[in-house]
Amino acid sequence: MTDLSTIYKICLVAITCFLHACSSSSSSCPELECWFVQEKVGRGGGLTPATTQEKSLLYIGTDTNGRGAASRQTPSDIHPDKVYFVTDPAATLCHRSLSRPRGSVKKPQCEISPFLHAPSSLRWVAPLTDSGLSPVYLQADWFSAALQGFNKQLVISSVMRAPTATKEPNVILSVTSKTVSVQARLGKPVLLDCGFWLDPSSPLSRSGFAVEWRYQFRGKGHLVLAYDGKTDRVADSQEEGAALDYEALHKKGNASLTLQEARVRHSGMYICTVYLPYLLAQVSLELEIVEPPSLSIQPSPLPLAVPGQTLIVQCDASGFAPLSLELSWEFKGADGKSRPLGAGSVTGHRQALDGTYSQSTRLELDTSKVDLGTGGELTCVAVHPGGTRRASTPLSVIGFSSPSVEDSMAMVGVALVLYGLIKLVSWTCFSSDVAEKHEKKEN
Repeated sequence: MTDLSTIYKICLVAITCFLHACSSSSSSCPELECWFVQEKVGRGGGLTPATTQEKSLLYIGTDTNGRGAASRQTPSDIHPDKVYFVTDPAATLCHRSLSRPRGSVKKPQCEISPFLHAPSSLRWVAPLTDSGLSPVYLQADWFSAALQGFNKQLVISSVMRAPTATKEPNVILSVTSKTVSVQARLGKPVLLDCGFWLDPSSPLSRSGFAVEWRYQFRGKGHLVLAYDGKTDRVADSQEEGAALDYEALHKKGNASLTLQEARVRHSGMYICTVYLPYLLAQVSLELEIVEPPSLSIQPSPLPLAVPGQTLIVQCDASGFAPLSLELSWEFKGADGKSRPLGAGSVTGHRQALDGTYSQSTRLELDTSKVDLGTGGELTCVAVHPGGTRRASTPLSVIGFSSPSVEDSMAMVGVALVLYGLIKLVSWTCFSSDVAEKHEKKEN
């Protein structure tokens, strides 16, 4: 009995150690290869300043223990001055999407650059720096990092502070989104994810925060919603139907934006920006409203067709977005086989007041050139990013001039039967007349 209990204890200890090792391995933070981007010194002029790119390496940890350079071996293609030992207590930079899959040559996207802190003049941000005094805390080296995980699972923007002339920055503010690219149906509610974390030990976190959502499309943009977390006020220019969960914003750092009813005009890029005094971090999200078309065929039902007749049929596709659409026709005969009939004559796009599009195709079907048999089903096909849609109508052909082999054999059989009946009737009548004449002669 004692030996059995000892075995159980050994197994329990082994299992515990194994689970602990797995947990430690899964929670380890990745080593991130980044591009260090900065403006060239002494190079001015032009609309876009010249920049340089150098390879850099970020060693990520959730605390300051064991992050020293002595325990690390720098890759030969990375200069030691571009190796950083980052402390991220929130473990935002430890997300699994930032770890390169084993055997993969692809890497997560990562850029790091110097960050210039400054007060903001925006009316929903200005209260954060109303004292006008720049704290001593800002006298350090500041960096910003922008990262995107594999398959667009996550996008991160972080602001980091390192004591002057050190390579050991601490994450002060991180803004993240799990909805890098979103597709939504027309008229449905849309959630654009945005969350933030700020270091509670930083003196900047005690002065409050502000959140701003902006919309951009083809170089034009506008403010969607802005909130001053210090005075608990919303900007007057808030867009109708846009909302934040203010309780979750303060308690959990959930700055996600809800659009109550998706419209075509909502398609575009959305920028979520979180402000601290003198600092900001932002992430960009892409929203596309995708609505498949509604189809209708005119005339419906189709009139009866005869060989040699030309049928004119129109298919109308309406209420779709975006405008990418392919229209075509198909015919399915009585034998169950389908054949393409081409796109017909396709019109240009027309846009409705709600921003959706419509388009039509016209088919001229010459029954003397297309073998339709006894008829079948005519189908309009619309291929759209929102899905493929079909509309069908029956087509009947009468008086067709090309009978099948079976029909020809049947007609020959009928002709032979009729010929036999005629011969029988005529023979019977002839025999009756001869007998009658013979009888008359005898009398």
